[in-house]
Amino acid sequence: MTPEDDKPFPEHQRMPPPPVLETERLILRPPRESDVPTVQRRFAQWEVVRYLTSEVPWPYPADGAAAHWRRMSAEIAGREKSHWAITLKGGDDELIGLIVLWADDGQSRDQRGFWLDPEFWGRGLMTEAAGRVTDYALVDLGWPRLWLTNAEVNPASHRVKEKQGAELIDRTPAKYVYGDGIRVTWRLTREAWLKRRQAPAIR
Repeated sequence: MTPEDDKPFPEHQRMPPPPVLETERLILRPPRESDVPTVQRRFAQWEVVRYLTSEVPWPYPADGAAAHWRRMSAEIAGREKSHWAITLKGGDDELIGLIVLWADDGQSRDQRGFWLDPEFWGRGLMTEAAGRVTDYALVDLGWPRLWLTNAEVNPASHRVKEKQGAELIDRTPAKYVYGDGIRVTWRLTREAWLKRRQAPAIR
């Protein structure tokens, strides 16, 4: 444990309990312990994890989803982060991905993460989910901006930011599951988001 671990979580960074959010095709709900087997099955794929940061273990351990559930539960209870299970509207409520949001700490320049089972790629679902969470952050919570990042070699995540009107502002070395790479940092302001939101939908 480092001295940083002993510091109390800053009150100004605390998140409200994650509300249920809806889009045209999705329901984003707080994750449940019953989601653990589904997360273990859907997340433990090379296509999902390769562009995530190197903190993600690979090969993914058999108890990886259960350990992640414990972390998510603690972060939600401590109001450190808001997590949502991505589910299909009109479906069986089964999780097909996850999305997470947290307040700006003034240092990391990163405030959102997500993954989606490859079975559901190519349909604009991740753009839709990210858009609703972005709206929650910049409109409902009134944040002035969002800092966003992704591996430079991840074109799908790159496109999500571009579609939202984010500005690419930095490139820095970083370690990912696939190995050493470049982290690209984006800034999405409330003004840019509201302007893009008024434009025709892009999927």
